[in-house]
Amino acid sequence: MARRGRRTEAPDGEFDWRLLSSLLPFLWDFKWRAGLALLLLVSAKGATVAIPMVLKYIVDALDASKTAVIAAPIGLVIGYGALRASSSIFRELQTLVFARVRYGIMRTVSARLIKHLHALSLRYHLERKTGALTRDIDRGTNSIGTLLNYLLFNIVPTILEVVMVSTILLTTYSASFAGVIVATFTAYVIWTLVITQWRMKFRIESNKLDSKASSYAIDGLLNYETVKYFGNEEFETNRYQEALTNWQNSALRSQMSLNMLNGGQALIIAAGVTGVMILATQRVEAGDMSLGDLVAVNAYLLQLFMPLGFLGMVYTILKNSVTDMQRMFDILESEPEVQDKPNAAELVIDSPAIRFQNVHFGYDPERQILFDVDFEIPAGKRLAVVGPSGSGKSTLSRLLYRFYDVQKGAVLVDGNDIRDVTQDSLRSKIGIVPQDTVLFNDTLEYNFQYGRLDATKEELEKAAEMANLTEFIDSLPDGWQTVVGERGLKLSGGEKQRVAIARAILKNPPILIFDEATSSLDSESERSILEAMQDVSANRTTLTIAHRLSTITDSDEIIVLRHGKIVERGTHQELVAKGGEYATMWSLQQENSEDQ
Repeated sequence: MARRGRRTEAPDGEFDWRLLSSLLPFLWDFKWRAGLALLLLVSAKGATVAIPMVLKYIVDALDASKTAVIAAPIGLVIGYGALRASSSIFRELQTLVFARVRYGIMRTVSARLIKHLHALSLRYHLERKTGALTRDIDRGTNSIGTLLNYLLFNIVPTILEVVMVSTILLTTYSASFAGVIVATFTAYVIWTLVITQWRMKFRIESNKLDSKASSYAIDGLLNYETVKYFGNEEFETNRYQEALTNWQNSALRSQMSLNMLNGGQALIIAAGVTGVMILATQRVEAGDMSLGDLVAVNAYLLQLFMPLGFLGMVYTILKNSVTDMQRMFDILESEPEVQDKPNAAELVIDSPAIRFQNVHFGYDPERQILFDVDFEIPAGKRLAVVGPSGSGKSTLSRLLYRFYDVQKGAVLVDGNDIRDVTQDSLRSKIGIVPQDTVLFNDTLEYNFQYGRLDATKEELEKAAEMANLTEFIDSLPDGWQTVVGERGLKLSGGEKQRVAIARAILKNPPILIFDEATSSLDSESERSILEAMQDVSANRTTLTIAHRLSTITDSDEIIVLRHGKIVERGTHQELVAKGGEYATMWSLQQENSEDQ
């Protein structure tokens, strides 16, 4: 199984600060730009905090000179306008400077995530649910930008603004203002933390149900033909509808809890503002404060409590974002089951011989697949493996590609244990024609060239000719630019297998694997493909996994697997003459061929 990193998940609803620390290495790549953006935002906050004091002087000046020519306040009014303008300009500049940081980090994380997914072992991808996985990735990457934006450019400046405003109120005006402000702030923080902590379980449940619904929808579409075969369109629709209903109910509970949180915050802020304004009005009536002071206090209260209200929303957004990012970082911290050793060497092949040396293997400890399998394919020779379904034939190709590591024994290539060399160098030396060829939803040319990205058009055409695809491609209206559809569904099984053979031809590796490569071909196509396979496998070490015995009669050696054990081995003639299990299989296939 894929191993996890050392970071453990926070219990549902708890704020995982360690998850936030995971973003710091990405942010460090943009440290200078992020620092400039912070400086611009602090400047904007400084201008904003200065506005109420200028407004106080304007009001006091106007109140003191009701009948005089208003000359002195004009400069203050201009300064007031300049402060407002500079505050807005600084904020816009900050947004512009930080945009590259935000989207750059989203790009970096997304690219690293895809790279990591490709690096994970085969078992992970066999067990994944594509719909849920894509939903988790989309939510996680989108949450990165949201979290960075609010965390760095709302929380820090807002705390700074609260400190600046509180200091001015405490030093300039009565200490009674401080009592009301502290009481309001305390009540607000307690309410926000308690209610947000409580409501996070609804958000987590909503995300899980959303991913589940998405998984149902995508699984149904990926298996469109199977749904049609069994007439289960209504079943798939109802299953998706039921999942959406559960998600809707959970989303409604999340929304109602959010309304409860916002409503309580608004009441607390209203009570605090009212209390401070009552005190300020009484001080003005007593002559201890001017009318300008009243206006300034009111403005400062708005500056204090509006960010405070925003902080409550930001805390909720941060918790939602961290929840959405949790699964994405779980993926990033999943370690591949199969990993290169430290300082693993590049595989260099002089003589591409293959050896399975007393191999024992099972996908699960409770279910062993291979038992003491031991055979060798000399360089340039062809070995075929036959046997009933479930005997472990295709497992051999997966072990040779090192999608899994053997539990006991070893797989050797040119005398090198494949666990001692890098996976990339190993796989670059092997070409495969799989039984189930999956193509990209792109053009034929793209899918051909995937075998070797730098192949020329002439090489593509030669590979198509060797794979008996030239006539088929020429018959298509768009030729090489024909889009093959999702997973190659617009092509027949035989056409897809011939594309796979052309890819192997283009890759031109010293080792070839044919995993039931003609299983989807008719007899006429099979004969032409066999000729191509013989041409491409000449002077190469070839492992052929076959069901049709007619395709492997010229192999240098044939081994018969049953229940993960080698029960027979020899050439075609030797095994037929022996009259054992291979001879029985050969006889049955010959009878079926004659009947057809």
